[in-house]
Amino acid sequence: MTFAEIAVELLQAVLLIALAPLMSGIVSKFKALMQGRVGASVFQPYRDLHKLIKKDAVTSRSCSWLFRGVPYVCMASMIVLAMMTPFIYTGVLAPFGDLVTVVYLFTMFRFAMVLGGLEGGSAFGGMGSSREMMMSVLIEPALLLAIATLAVLSGAGTDMGDISSAISAMGLAAVGPALILAGASFMITLLAENARIPFDNPTTHLELTMVHEAMMLEYSGRGLAFMEYSSMLRLTIFMAMLGPLFFPWGIADQLTVGSVVLSIAVAAVKIVAVAFVLSLVESVLCKSRLFKTPNLLTASFTLSLMAMISLYIL
Repeated sequence: MTFAEIAVELLQAVLLIALAPLMSGIVSKFKALMQGRVGASVFQPYRDLHKLIKKDAVTSRSCSWLFRGVPYVCMASMIVLAMMTPFIYTGVLAPFGDLVTVVYLFTMFRFAMVLGGLEGGSAFGGMGSSREMMMSVLIEPALLLAIATLAVLSGAGTDMGDISSAISAMGLAAVGPALILAGASFMITLLAENARIPFDNPTTHLELTMVHEAMMLEYSGRGLAFMEYSSMLRLTIFMAMLGPLFFPWGIADQLTVGSVVLSIAVAAVKIVAVAFVLSLVESVLCKSRLFKTPNLLTASFTLSLMAMISLYIL
C-alpha cells in the first residue's frame, strides 16, 4: 500500500467522521422543509455535541465500569467502520473491507448499546434494550442475505471495494431485479438500524414508545455526546455504503487528483440524495406500532430472498 493510498483511506475516514453531524442536520433540515417549517440550522448537531461535551456526567451509583465504557466502544466501532467504507476510492481496503466484518461491527455497536441500557438500571432502558434485540434478530438475516446477493451478483466475494469495482465494470448489465430488490431491502435495514420512522422516532421523548433513545436515557454529559455522535456516524456510514454497493458508478478506481476530486463530488451528491429520500420517507410515513415491526422487517428479508432467487431464475 502506497503513501497515496493510505492518505486517501484516511481522507475517507476523516470526511465521514467530520461530516456525520452535518448529515444529521441535513436530514432534519429536509424534514422541516417538507413539513412547511424553517427548521434548525444544518450545523445545529455540532452545537448540541459541543454543549453536551462541556457538561458534567451524572451517573447512578449502581452503574459499573461497563456503563461508562459503552460510549467509547460504540464510538470506536463506528470509527473503524468509517475507515472501511470505500465511497471515494475502491482500491484501498482489501482485505479490510469485508462486508461480513461490517455486519459484525454494526452488531458490536448494537450489543454495546443494549448493555448500556441494561446496566443503567432503568425500567425504560431495559424496555428499549429488549425491543432492540427483538428487532436485531430480524435485521441481521436481511442484511446478510442482501450482502450475499451482492457477492453472487458481482462474483467478487464480500469485499466492498471488489464488489464496487465489479458492479461498476458491469455497467447497466448489473441493473436488474437482484440489485433493485437488494437495494430496497438495504434501505429498509437502514431505517431499522438507525431507529428511523417507521421503526422508531429519533425525536420522541415518550418513554413507552422509545427504542434507541430509551437505551441512552441514563446517559448525560460526555457519555451522551459520544453516544449521539456514534449514532450520527452510523447513519452517515449506512448512507455512504449505499453508493459503492448499489450505485458504484463515479467512484475513483485510479489515484489521480482529478478522479479523487470528482469522486468526492459524486459521493456528496449520492449521500445528499439518500438523505433526501430518507427525509421523504420519514415525512410521509408515521411510526408503526411495535407489534407491526416484525412484519416490516420480514418484508426486508423477503426482498433480500427474492433478490437472491432472481439471480438463478432470471
